[in-house]
Amino acid sequence: MMDRTDRHFRYLMRQLTRRALLYTEMLTTGAVIHGDRQQLLGFDPAEHPVALQLGGDDPSALAEAARIGVDWGYDEINLNVGCPSARVQSGCFGAALMARPERVAEAVRAMRAAVSVPVTVKHRIGIDAIDRYEDMARFVSIVADAGCDRFSVHARKAWLEGLSPKENRTVPPLRYADVYRLADERPELAIEINGGITDADQMADHLARVDAVMIGRAAYETPWVLAEVDPRFFGEPAPAPDRHAVAEAMLPYIERHVSAGGRLHHVSRHMLTLFAGCRGAKAWKRTISELAPPAGAGAEVIALALSRVPRTSPPTSEDAPWRTWTWTTPESTTRPTAKAGPPSC
Repeated sequence: MMDRTDRHFRYLMRQLTRRALLYTEMLTTGAVIHGDRQQLLGFDPAEHPVALQLGGDDPSALAEAARIGVDWGYDEINLNVGCPSARVQSGCFGAALMARPERVAEAVRAMRAAVSVPVTVKHRIGIDAIDRYEDMARFVSIVADAGCDRFSVHARKAWLEGLSPKENRTVPPLRYADVYRLADERPELAIEINGGITDADQMADHLARVDAVMIGRAAYETPWVLAEVDPRFFGEPAPAPDRHAVAEAMLPYIERHVSAGGRLHHVSRHMLTLFAGCRGAKAWKRTISELAPPAGAGAEVIALALSRVPRTSPPTSEDAPWRTWTWTTPESTTRPTAKAGPPSC
């Protein structure tokens, strides 16, 4: 999920679920220690609970990056041992570390000593020729002894040579049975499953066998799937009644971001698939794609795009007590003017 799960996407996700744990993009230890921390690590308090995902293989550097993450308020530190990209391989971390479980254990031990929040590991079921169930079980056993709090298992192996990162997300077959077997044989461990999960029914099926489910690409391509999480799995109402309310809840956030010098496109690019599968989705995407990138574009572009998507029920002042936008004609591409009142779509 590189270049996907940034702070703006996570804020959008919080309009869909209050309870699901969110993750940052994988950040290298060097970036965290030496980079622009406000840019890399800053996040809105509404994003809690949120985990910082780290990439690296130096236990001392990982411990320092973990401490920095906790100082910035992250609720969990996650070590990525599943990314198969060439850049990650060249640094001998990511999925390449599955061949070095003792090194991973050393890193987990160092991070556990440095922070009091959970330290977790995301990994594959195997890499290259190290792909038997027994190989994964050995990896997990060694890392578990170091105190790993949860194992997030992508149920595909990774080919470090011969497949691109994109192909590694789809070509190797899913082996859910291996993850189920791990959960059955190690009931004392927290086992989370990841890979190819696209809807709440699938989540429920997996949760009958494992402790948690991780959603990756589906959360980005069809984000509304997460609207079912809170009512179905936590017994709590969804944060928003419909997709329009989600988009409306983003408007004040967008205004703050733009007022602080940010660009609308930083946020709106994550919102393009909000109406995936709905009538008006093409008009929504087209309006944002055309009007959001230029400098100076603001929340009014999202309001205009919303006007082009039918709403199944009329909004009330309680739905989203923000503002309406008016413009010359429904198909106008000029910037609308704001006036006080409940949202109108």
